[in-house]
Amino acid sequence: MNKVILIGRLTRDPEMRTTTSGVSSTTFTLAVNRNFTNQNGEREADFINCVAWRRQAENIAKYCTKGTQVAVDGRIQTRSYDAPDGTKRYVTEVIADNVTFLGAKSGNASTFSNDNYVSQANNIETTDISEDPFKDFGDDLTLSDDDLPF
Repeated sequence: MNKVILIGRLTRDPEMRTTTSGVSSTTFTLAVNRNFTNQNGEREADFINCVAWRRQAENIAKYCTKGTQVAVDGRIQTRSYDAPDGTKRYVTEVIADNVTFLGAKSGNASTFSNDNYVSQANNIETTDISEDPFKDFGDDLTLSDDDLPF
């Protein structure tokens, strides 16, 4: 199984091209934060190259800019080519099957999949977890096994 799901921000504006047969292709790079911090307490990111095709490619090029937050659902693909200096170069990239715009300016999250458009209300609430979310609940709570639902 070859399945990838990423959430990140575009590192630059997407680049759209059209093949000689008229098929649109858009390339973009996502900065995806890692789940942990390094020894200095800083959060690092991975930079993932992505490619979208056809109508989805056109929508990404039209509506996304540097800094836009998106979720990508797709697959990893590798390919190779001969560089002008005669060396063989290898490329690994994510082929995007679905892209969901998470940071739309209009307040809606939108999913663009090959030839369809689905708009969803952006009711995503976030919680700051830098402090204890249970600090106002008082002292320790004791539970017995009978209190658990499983």
